[in-house]
Amino acid sequence: MPVYEYQHLEAPCSLGRVFDVTQPMADPSLTRCPQCNGKVKKLLSLASISTPKGNAGLRDLGFTKLVKRDDGVYENVTRREGESRYMERGKPETMPNLSKTIRD
Repeated sequence: MPVYEYQHLEAPCSLGRVFDVTQPMADPSLTRCPQCNGKVKKLLSLASISTPKGNAGLRDLGFTKLVKRDDGVYENVTRREGESRYMERGKPETMPNLSKTIRD
């Protein structure tokens, strides 16, 4: 379940000026503090997104990363065994094998 941040619009209670509430996404936003019944508003919070740190991490997650090297030439820096290092425009045999990475 997501965690939402709320801010007291009046004097804060023991939860503090800003407090967190774990609630289902389908639930309506709180308008009152669950502890003191004071007015509150929901805050927009930064999302936490974890991304791989390198090409190997991308490859392990099933991504393909192509880096432009020349006009119509891309280097596959996440290539797997049997794949071409370079993908060239007009040469389908140099395309990455997506059947190895796309699963149902």
